[in-house]
Amino acid sequence: MSNTSRIALITGGSRGIGRSIALKLASHGYNIVVASKSTEEDPRIPGTIHSVAAEVEALNVQALAVKVDIRFEDQVKAMFEQVKERFGRLDVLVNNASAIDLSSTERMEMKRWDLMNDINVRGTYMVSKYAIPLLKEGFNAHILTLSPPLNMDKVWFAKHLGYTMAKYGMSMTVLGLSAELKPYNIAVNALWPKTTIATAAVRNLLGGQELVERSRTPEIVADAAWSIVNKPSDSFTGHFLIDEDVLRDAGVTDFTHYAVKPGGPLMPDLFL
Repeated sequence: MSNTSRIALITGGSRGIGRSIALKLASHGYNIVVASKSTEEDPRIPGTIHSVAAEVEALNVQALAVKVDIRFEDQVKAMFEQVKERFGRLDVLVNNASAIDLSSTERMEMKRWDLMNDINVRGTYMVSKYAIPLLKEGFNAHILTLSPPLNMDKVWFAKHLGYTMAKYGMSMTVLGLSAELKPYNIAVNALWPKTTIATAAVRNLLGGQELVERSRTPEIVADAAWSIVNKPSDSFTGHFLIDEDVLRDAGVTDFTHYAVKPGGPLMPDLFL
């Protein structure tokens, strides 16, 4: 590994948005830590840490595939020990792993509520916590969390209170850590898509193929993430960003190629 190679760790990196961010950063020379529970192919949601690691290595950079369930402290600590041993530091952490259940409060199973809060809130907080020592050694260090802008309008709580609490918990880590880590020049920002994104969750849990066809591809989020982690970490921090806005600010004017069905109507994402 050259001294100039940057290191990025992506949770939930085996598929969807996480995979796209991993490949985007790898295409620009990043070595990638692919962190996820997925080690065996599932026909409903294809992709594993090993398949993505192979795609990363095909781009002539290094990949470290780590099986981790971010709900468990021992696994998270062990993951960062591997990162420290292999790379010695971390430049970018992408908190992408997340669980979703849009049930109303009456219909929500508490085991689903626990799962969302264990992964989204506790997992994001804990992964960020144990990343800090390695990020302090990083170059232009960034934490980027896939979570929505904090909006206290009750419309977002009434529709799916459990999910909103879990996603807003992720966003609160952004708000707090951006201030806490500013003395170390570690940037902490949030990124959220303007439209639904064509992932397995959208197809299998939210709206089937019809919603997929009204979505954009994960590459729009990956391109926005790439733009963000290139911004100066000593000053660009504490922002809640929308993928399309980030790319417009970077000079992109045509978004047609991101649409699954170019020219068709797009579905705005939750929380926007």
